[in-house]
Amino acid sequence: MISIPKGTKDVLPSEVYKWHYVESLIRKTASDFGWLEIRTPTFEHTELFLRGVGETTDIVNKEMYTFLDKGNRSITLKCEGTAGAARAFIENGLVSQAQPTKMYYITPVFRYEKPQSGRLREHHQFGVELFGSDTPFADADVIMTAKTLLNRLGITDLKLNINSIGCPECRKNYNEALKAYFSERADKMCPTCRERLQKNPLRILDCKVPECGELAKDAPVTLDYICDGCRQHHDKLKDILSYLKVDYEVNPKLVRGLDYYTKTVFEFISNAIGAQGTVCGGGRYNNLVEQIGGPSVPGVGFGMGLERLIMVAEAAGLYLGERQKPLIYIAPLGDEQYIYAYGLVNGLRQKGITAETDITGRSLKAQMKYADKTGARYVAVLGENERLSGVIKLKDMANGTEEEINISELTERLGR
Repeated sequence: MISIPKGTKDVLPSEVYKWHYVESLIRKTASDFGWLEIRTPTFEHTELFLRGVGETTDIVNKEMYTFLDKGNRSITLKCEGTAGAARAFIENGLVSQAQPTKMYYITPVFRYEKPQSGRLREHHQFGVELFGSDTPFADADVIMTAKTLLNRLGITDLKLNINSIGCPECRKNYNEALKAYFSERADKMCPTCRERLQKNPLRILDCKVPECGELAKDAPVTLDYICDGCRQHHDKLKDILSYLKVDYEVNPKLVRGLDYYTKTVFEFISNAIGAQGTVCGGGRYNNLVEQIGGPSVPGVGFGMGLERLIMVAEAAGLYLGERQKPLIYIAPLGDEQYIYAYGLVNGLRQKGITAETDITGRSLKAQMKYADKTGARYVAVLGENERLSGVIKLKDMANGTEEEINISELTERLGR
């Protein structure tokens, strides 16, 4: 037997209703906040991620699925959604339209990493990207979209962490401070972080190696090095969140794992699956559009993993919709009734009523067992007498009551 690749997962028919529920809630929340959907390709030119995400990030160095296509072009499966959305924003002329541009997506993403709880090598993300506004209100719009969705799902055990990592200008001073601090401790760092020390010391703060994490605890913090403009932006965002009565915590160690971030970064963290887990992360990326060949246009957004989101909701015992069940199962009795029963079922389906009948040749007893397994609300046996008389008994499986009804009135009865 050919097995599923490591780090991937089948979503079975018995479970997919949870995805439908979450996705419908995503689309409703996105609509309420004025986001419009964008769908970008599953793969992009590798250069997009090298220039956008950053060559020193773990994603680019270790996790991208990159290959040469038949034209000898370097292609990478989508490892995150922001770079592709920014490329589409430039390439399709959205940059010349009235701003801001507010887009959302639900997309698969691919990262070659050790599979872990709620994070697979192929997983799915809900993300939003807002281009064309550099105000803290745009940051708040993004944060409130995520918070509203999480609250509508019923996930309330949340902690919002925010930080500012500054602009490129104030980042220079901060990077020098990090280099000075970590240079004295380089012998205790992992090999990857020793390389990062010269290329991009900010990435050391995001290292998952325990020894590096311990060293990072006493490292300089970004808020001590940001310029007046970045500080004003950060303070205004805090004012907005406080005005909206949104609880938050300033976490000066929060940097996120992608190089394109500037100023605001944030994470929503939940304890619902035991250890703390990030269910949403994002921030501002004011230089990304320019880095990949467009004009200077600010941006801000987030990404939210659906697998982890569903896992958190399940762990909290939250409602995630219900499996689709037929409203009625019509059981034909005798070979002569099969085509008539199928005609009835097809007619009900054309009217928008979920209906099932036997298509395997089961006995009546086996059909009754199957109808029970499907969870059908009503069951009706269609024998020769019912076909000739035009009257059928409709059994309510919820309470066991039966009622006789004209077959011609079945659609009206079930449509109530």
